[in-house]
Amino acid sequence: MGWGDLGAFGEPSKETPNLDQMAAEGMLFLDFYTASPLCSPSRAALLTGRLPVRNGFYTTNGHARNAYTPQDIVGGIPDSELLLPELLKKAGYVNKIIGKWHLGHRPQFHPLKHGFDEWFGSPNCHFGPYDNRERPNIPVYRDWEMVGRYYEDFKIDLKTGEANLTQLYLQEALDFISKQQASQQPFFLYWAIDATHAPVYASKQFLGTSQRGLYGDAVREIDDSVGKILKHLQQLGISENTFVFFTSDNGAALISAPKQGGSNGPFLCGKQTTFEGGMREPAIAWWPGHIPAGGVSHQLGSVMDLFSTSLSLAGLQPPSDRQIDGIDLLPVILQGKLIDRPIFYYRGNELMAVRAGLYKAHYWTWSNSWEEHGKGIDFCPGQSVSGVTTHTQEEHTFLPLLFHLGRDPGEKFPLSFASEEYQRAVEHISGLVQQHKATLVPGQPQLNVCDQAVMNWSPPGCEKLGKCLKAPESDPKKCSWPH
Repeated sequence: MGWGDLGAFGEPSKETPNLDQMAAEGMLFLDFYTASPLCSPSRAALLTGRLPVRNGFYTTNGHARNAYTPQDIVGGIPDSELLLPELLKKAGYVNKIIGKWHLGHRPQFHPLKHGFDEWFGSPNCHFGPYDNRERPNIPVYRDWEMVGRYYEDFKIDLKTGEANLTQLYLQEALDFISKQQASQQPFFLYWAIDATHAPVYASKQFLGTSQRGLYGDAVREIDDSVGKILKHLQQLGISENTFVFFTSDNGAALISAPKQGGSNGPFLCGKQTTFEGGMREPAIAWWPGHIPAGGVSHQLGSVMDLFSTSLSLAGLQPPSDRQIDGIDLLPVILQGKLIDRPIFYYRGNELMAVRAGLYKAHYWTWSNSWEEHGKGIDFCPGQSVSGVTTHTQEEHTFLPLLFHLGRDPGEKFPLSFASEEYQRAVEHISGLVQQHKATLVPGQPQLNVCDQAVMNWSPPGCEKLGKCLKAPESDPKKCSWPH
């Protein structure tokens, strides 16, 4: 989902009344970022509070490549990483994930081995349908075992876009919240729905209801679901004791636009890129009785901050034996403070850009290759900026491209290298980069090796369902990451 997809962020069709109401009752973050321009690394960052280059969610198979966890990936979240639910357990929390996990699908990477007590959802995205011979359909889990597969037991109609998954995920959320409230149990719910990821889907009652087509239908259903979850908290009388945060894992995928992709508002490019459209996200904090209504913050925020902020809410300290990149946002949310901190934009193993204050310096630029672009793959459709949205990897280490995001949020007008403003800002940012690189210890890369034998052939529980498939011989290879 993109920064420009919600009415509260200026989307003109105003089809997100519940999220807009959430913003009116809470705090809007206008400068909130993910830790990577695509799904798996940003989710790993959210749950560890650490940059993907530290937690292993990157590849060294090519320079500045985006890598994630498709079915044939061998790696996943390492045991050495401490995830938010593991830490919250110490304060007596019950933890549930609903929806997409995306941190590895082999048994050792299962969410219930990393602090979650319950799971309803899937280890991968809802791609398919597959023939179950060349590659298997993706399983859907309830806790330790699969309960079916996408397209077989959990239908997604690719012609009409109809699927009931968001409704299933909503009911799971409402039931979990009710159960914890009844037993007076503190809880952490990670509601990771994926209806706006191509192939986009919505349930029957939402199909055809948006001015924005099927993608808009999916957004409307997510909006409706968020409204029902917030209302449920209020009806149970626990809204003043529950902190809720809404955001996205990366910008809208413009390669899927206009039919299957969203809006990144005024920002450049989208998913897969380290331009603003790829990494700046819609973000709303809601906590009635604590967060003053109608707040708007210009704090530079990150999904990694949700790790530190959640620990703070639970009265816990972040682990002291590792570098944590997230900061505690409670002073920002509750007292309106601003904390000075940079934002690091990584693509794979390369630091592509850095933001400090209103300035953003690009050390590398690249959208995607000329070869892919020639095949119609375009991450910046209609937004070509000469020397900026490049189709070869361009290094600017010695003379960074600098933008003032206040005057030029669309990154269209680089500042003159000769100007005093340029020299002052770059000198400041260079110091931050040196400091960052001096303390950087990269994790073991998890996204280098692929093997068809590790796909979802026979997940736990497949025997009961008669859905075990025969895996091919193991044949590990270096994964190819074109972007």
